[in-house]
Amino acid sequence: MALLGKAVLAMWWDMEAQMRPEFEDWHSHEHFRERLGLPGFRRATRWSAADGGEGVFMMYEIEAHETLSSADYVARLNKPTPWSTRMMPHHRNMVRSQCRVLDSTGATTARHALTIRMSPAPGADASLRAALQKKAEPLPMQPGTVGAHLLRHEAPPIAQTTEQKIRGNDRYADWVLLVTGYDLVALQALAAGDFSGAALEALGAARGAEHGLYTLSFSAVPADRD
Repeated sequence: MALLGKAVLAMWWDMEAQMRPEFEDWHSHEHFRERLGLPGFRRATRWSAADGGEGVFMMYEIEAHETLSSADYVARLNKPTPWSTRMMPHHRNMVRSQCRVLDSTGATTARHALTIRMSPAPGADASLRAALQKKAEPLPMQPGTVGAHLLRHEAPPIAQTTEQKIRGNDRYADWVLLVTGYDLVALQALAAGDFSGAALEALGAARGAEHGLYTLSFSAVPADRD
């Protein structure tokens, strides 16, 4: 199944080991439930760094990009719960991309995820998009992988929120390629081969693409709140 909706909120951060148990309790039992209760939020999925490190990758699948500037969502961002307020400062090195879905094929939720954060080289937007779509097309049926999804950041027209102020200055990824699969080795091979930094530059990406490998931690949809 392709992504649920036309927009995605994709986030990466580091969470220190001693905070991980409380973070996972809060994120799973309060934060997911809160966000999935908002109109337009279709599915929430969290992965942890595949190497056992501090990294977290989080994705909300959203009905439409306009949801990211909706009154309900902005109100929640500006009134975090006491538990959220306590946890937000521990989200270190936050990268937060509010994305439109450019292309989505195959499954989203799988044991592992490869994320690639990149930007097009100047003037290469169209050619990079076409090249990535071509590369991604066979991935849902390739051994070890089940889906590929291309996202582009577009900041909604809202002021900095209370949650952002608590965390500090969030960075964002310009474009995101997400590849999901059941075989970590297959994703590692893609990161080192077809989607390596050098390969991406040849397709039209700017230098400096950032790769991450993650393992599924938890996924939920609004009906799971019942």
